[in-house]
Amino acid sequence: MDICDASQDFICDWVYDLTGNARLAEIVDWVVERPLKVLVILLIAYLLNRMVHRFIAGAEERMIRDRDRKLVERTAEEVEDGRFTRFQHKALEKARDLTQNAERSKQRAQTLGTVLESAATLTIFGLAILISLGELDISLGPLVAGAGILGIALGFGAQTIVRDFLSGTFMLVEDQYGVGDVVDLGDAAGIVEEISLRTTRIRDINGTVWYFPNGEIRRVANQSYTWARSVLDIAVAYGTDVDEAARVIKEVADSLWREELETATIIEEPEIWGVEELADNAIMIRLVVKTGPGEQWAASREIRRRIKKAFDQAGIVIPFPQRTIWVEDADNMLIGAGAAP
Repeated sequence: MDICDASQDFICDWVYDLTGNARLAEIVDWVVERPLKVLVILLIAYLLNRMVHRFIAGAEERMIRDRDRKLVERTAEEVEDGRFTRFQHKALEKARDLTQNAERSKQRAQTLGTVLESAATLTIFGLAILISLGELDISLGPLVAGAGILGIALGFGAQTIVRDFLSGTFMLVEDQYGVGDVVDLGDAAGIVEEISLRTTRIRDINGTVWYFPNGEIRRVANQSYTWARSVLDIAVAYGTDVDEAARVIKEVADSLWREELETATIIEEPEIWGVEELADNAIMIRLVVKTGPGEQWAASREIRRRIKKAFDQAGIVIPFPQRTIWVEDADNMLIGAGAAP
């Protein structure tokens, strides 16, 4: 009778054939061969885990290099277009932003790499342990069944958390926004203060802090990426010379462009796009200004302030709705009339 017929272990067969002692063959099988197999399995798992980690680290380095190259190319294009050649004080700021963006990309890639490495380690060694338990004649049926039931329960109960983590991972890969960006997430808009794999934290203009689970973010409007644009529709009365009003608006915008303000930097010559609308009470003239990222609001406020003063000096009327009220006495006789805004 073959003592080792169940597993066909080489050392067990060899010891039994050599000694004819079944008990000794079983002892050698349990003391030497099976632990040796487990060690080999764990060693293979260790080497495979190292290879996967090296592959992930290489992909992480390539991701960082590609993003750094794109940042450098985009900055070079902006310099060639003349966006920053006029602003010496902006050159250092752009270099600082480039360094910050590169560091942010590096941190994102490292975070993603850490997550992938942890998942790979858990998967590889989990399979290695299951195979090792099989080598020790431990029945895996109840264990697998219990793990399946537990997995189903966790799947139903934690599917929202899993979705949040997956969405956060894709956000890291795509670099949709970062800390310090001004974003609109639909339900709220504000400055991004913190990003994790599960949630994004922003603070709106009123100082309210919003926490968004990443899995519930359906769209992202990044209002401070590379550059911004301020679109202003300036209203003038119907009796106004449109060309004269457009000239005054253009002069005001050009003066701000030439001043190179720190907090309202205009990076290209402002443009008048013409009459945008013939509204009920006014003619709308559209002015378009390209600004530095996140500076469109400050530029818009300053332009409106200066346009109001320029219109007052030029005698250009900014219209407003008016209403005439007629008052009659009991005998239907007109006793007064007036106008009020």
